[in-house]
Amino acid sequence: MFKNIYKNRRVLVTGHTGFKGSWLCSWLLDLGSTIGGYSLDIPTQPSHFEALGLANHIKHYTGNICDKNSLQQVMEEFRPEIVFHLAAQPLVRKSYENPVSTFETNAIGTLNILDCLRNSPTVAVAVLITSDKCYENVEWLWGYRENDRLGGTDPYSASKTCAEIISKAYMASFFREGGPRIATARAGNVIGGGDWALDRIVPDCTRAWSEGKPVVIRNPSSTRPWQHVLEPLSGYLALGQKLFQGDARVKNQAFNFGPQAQVNQSVSELITAMTQFWSNAELNFQQETNSKKPESTLLKLNCDKALQILGWEAILNFQETVRMTGEWYQKFYKHGPSSIQKITNEQIIEYFEKASKLNLSWTQ
Repeated sequence: MFKNIYKNRRVLVTGHTGFKGSWLCSWLLDLGSTIGGYSLDIPTQPSHFEALGLANHIKHYTGNICDKNSLQQVMEEFRPEIVFHLAAQPLVRKSYENPVSTFETNAIGTLNILDCLRNSPTVAVAVLITSDKCYENVEWLWGYRENDRLGGTDPYSASKTCAEIISKAYMASFFREGGPRIATARAGNVIGGGDWALDRIVPDCTRAWSEGKPVVIRNPSSTRPWQHVLEPLSGYLALGQKLFQGDARVKNQAFNFGPQAQVNQSVSELITAMTQFWSNAELNFQQETNSKKPESTLLKLNCDKALQILGWEAILNFQETVRMTGEWYQKFYKHGPSSIQKITNEQIIEYFEKASKLNLSWTQ
């Protein structure tokens, strides 16, 4: 996969203890990478990172992405060749409760990683993960393209917009000619096994159903481009590959990674599809009525740029996305954390085999 560019490479993943970070580390281990991880803490209990036992297989650093000196020390000690920056405050609702820390983590944290990259003698490539929420969302029916207007009216979205603007400034000021080859990646509404964050629909459902409680949701009619976690991760890795190979079309660029165009179901449709994996799941749900924190109701991405330049496209339909997610949680609640490493690896293999049948370039 990925022309074997990750084999025997030193790869630093910030936010490695989180949902996407732990899946990325697991995949990179399969690819033969030597991994360093930098995170503030274990963000949830249960934890996909802990269930996989990743601390035993990577260099596990604890530190705040807002602490530039600590981050710099890790960069100097680990000497990465490739960096994936995922460390973030990832929740819209939490950003209303803690706006300052959200901006510090998502904007200043990105600034810190960029400045460390500027001074690194070892890093060749960096992929900086932001969010699809960085776009100024005017509720279009069509997907946003990478050159559409950025903006955000809540602290989370605005902080991700700031991260993109900071990245663009560093690209133009310090990485135009020399230095690491960098790019940003925009994705959102990722689901899959191992997500235990609060205020996300899938983990909220699995927690409630496992405890025999009703599900409380905010906006059942809101539609989202739901995608399995392995979809954007394959895009991040494909982008890192092209950067490492020196493809001039990807350097200092932004890329969208979203699901197939028709995968844009409502929250209520997602809940209904997930109930098949819980015998006691209630189709009825309670709608939260007292929330004063606005959220967008419609958001889609146009991923033509990733297809044309990276040869990347999403391969899972809505039913496959829900099945892989539901089977993972079903296995966890039936057999406990000891079953997680096996099903996580099996799903990475399944996803790769599906992509291989489509002859996607990253599978070579």
